[in-house]
Amino acid sequence: MITPQPSLGSPDVDIELGTTSSGAPALMSLEELLATRLLVQGNSGSGKSHLLRRLIEQSANAVQQVVIDPEGDFANLAQVFGHIVIDAAAQSENGMRLIASRARQTRVSVVVNLENLDTERQMRHAGTFLNGLFDTDRQYWTPALVVVDEAQLFAPAVAGEVADDARKSSLEAMTNLMCRGRKRGLAGIIATQRLAKLAKNVAAEASNFLMGRTFLDIDMQRAADLLGIDRRQAEVFRDLERGRFVGLGPALSRRSITIRIGDVQTRSHAGGAGLVPLPELTQEEARGLLFKANTPPPPPYVPEQGPGTEALLDAIEHTQPVAAAPPPPPAPTPAPAPAPTPAAEVTPLPEAADRGSGIDSVLEQLFSESSALGRSVASLYDDFLARCRVQRLPGRALDITHFRRRLVLAQAGVTAAVAALPGWDKAAAIAGGLEEQFQGIYLHLAAAAAQNLPCPSDSMITQAFGSHSPRRALAALSRMQQLGVVEIYEELDGQRVIVLPALQWRTAPGHASDALAWSG
Repeated sequence: MITPQPSLGSPDVDIELGTTSSGAPALMSLEELLATRLLVQGNSGSGKSHLLRRLIEQSANAVQQVVIDPEGDFANLAQVFGHIVIDAAAQSENGMRLIASRARQTRVSVVVNLENLDTERQMRHAGTFLNGLFDTDRQYWTPALVVVDEAQLFAPAVAGEVADDARKSSLEAMTNLMCRGRKRGLAGIIATQRLAKLAKNVAAEASNFLMGRTFLDIDMQRAADLLGIDRRQAEVFRDLERGRFVGLGPALSRRSITIRIGDVQTRSHAGGAGLVPLPELTQEEARGLLFKANTPPPPPYVPEQGPGTEALLDAIEHTQPVAAAPPPPPAPTPAPAPAPTPAAEVTPLPEAADRGSGIDSVLEQLFSESSALGRSVASLYDDFLARCRVQRLPGRALDITHFRRRLVLAQAGVTAAVAALPGWDKAAAIAGGLEEQFQGIYLHLAAAAAQNLPCPSDSMITQAFGSHSPRRALAALSRMQQLGVVEIYEELDGQRVIVLPALQWRTAPGHASDALAWSG
């Protein structure tokens, strides 16, 4: 409930968080909160997310809100309060920056759902989005609450297993939000499970605090220091009940108070702790469920699933199949020849045949070199043209479009025999409708499935991706899975099976760590 309070200046707005230990309403000044910042701390199960939800719901109609949600807990705010949910997994980093800028310009409340990303990509996308909010033009610096749940993920106290550039970008964005966001109208509300895991320069900028239940001595002592409580009394945080927090700050109270957080309208999708009956199974039924074969049948292809599929079908329909090798350009004839009969067959001139075989030889030599992996298409094309000039091949060499197609086929290990297999034209057409970075991987998987070969290993997928980095190649494969281009399954023995739904093909089981076992 938002309670306007009369004043001499502009009316103040109070958010009712719940009740104090004396039963009085626990109010938080929204205007004071916008001028300062809030830090929420509490172990898992302390009611931290419930507190954030209460604060968001009570201020939803008074100020623009941006929620950075790593677990997808706040997506259902859209159903009641009209927030726009942004699926970060479906957006590029540049797209996240653009959406953030538009959100500030239009003052639309949003929830950035990061649950379908790994930790490193969560940090990159969240950092990019926060920077997009921060870098918006001055004319759009209107007030906005920026709520960041699990803030220790985006502002870690120490370096973890993620890449340094991702950690630095995310930490810089969080620091800007807490240190410099106020002048741009951004009021940071950050929540963490452990203060010891949160970067000190981010936590130190908060002026308001709500501390929930915690058990570790180091976290209790830091909480006591922030609230101005004697360290000998820090045991109070260990005895707090779920949903109760000790609060202090200019937006709350000049003296520490205990608050019981009120009810909320929306709920988290996370499962509760309630007990449910165990299934009634015999030992044989249970054994069958645990150890049954896990190789899935190819799923049926249903074009009516949504606009994404329709767009893919349209792209397939208007895309020419990728040929195994482009035909050589016709050579000029020295003199007009009589028109052949319909049954006659034109024999290519020796010069054209020599040029075609010469180009094939140059391409085969270029693509077989290990140094070709990881190089840009433009660099490889320049190298190809130089080698054609050295070989003094007659006529015009391939243009870059045909060269790019040949490169994708070579990286995917598609030979003439593979291209002649039944259904390959459709596989090539579907690959042509995908983003360029996915085409080599898709054709490589299609070649394995068409020949009933084991699922390509990580190193083979990396080669088909045209890179030396398995991490980048597997990230592209994961993105293809998110888009529904492929489906990935794991057998009980650890072998991997990949299904191509549009073709209703699947590979045979294979180990992801196997060395290069076949070339397509």
